[in-house]
Amino acid sequence: MSQISKTDLRSSCRNLREQLKAETPDAPQRVRDVFPEKLLQRFGPLVSGYIAIGSELDPAPLLERLRSLGAEICYPRVEADDQMTFRRVASENELEDGPFGLKQPTDDAQIVAPGLILTPLLAFDAAGNRLGYGKGHYDRALETLKSERSVFVCGLAYSGQEVLKIPAESTDIPLDWLVTENGSIPLFFSRVSKR
Repeated sequence: MSQISKTDLRSSCRNLREQLKAETPDAPQRVRDVFPEKLLQRFGPLVSGYIAIGSELDPAPLLERLRSLGAEICYPRVEADDQMTFRRVASENELEDGPFGLKQPTDDAQIVAPGLILTPLLAFDAAGNRLGYGKGHYDRALETLKSERSVFVCGLAYSGQEVLKIPAESTDIPLDWLVTENGSIPLFFSRVSKR
């Protein structure tokens, strides 16, 4: 699939996500309630969250629940060299404005290696492919982390963000799991069963 068609897919998926956010305002609370605690038990306690931008599914209620279960939360930071790191902060009050409208840790916050990464997305497919914004920040950061340790990647999305097929490239890191307002989808297991 050409780059133009992937760009078109991003545009249509962004519009769809805005519509889904308006139609399901309780989705963040529902995701909080259906998120499997076993993921934190197995891959925590260090969890990377994010601060929602625009129509991204807001993870704040889920992060609050995970903290109450003993999770330590870190956040991604886009660095000057266009790489992304994960950094620990004591609270969201320690975040600063970053590129692309992000709220992110300061450059003096401790760099950490989370075992469970919650990620936003524009769309996903049944094979675990994630459509991001096209900058590759998450993919590069995940590739680095996965070369050093076991990392579990969980997308957070509205159920209506599923598409038939996302054109995946060799540098794209697939999701292991996905949680929507309607429940969990263990994508890792579906990929293994298709081998």
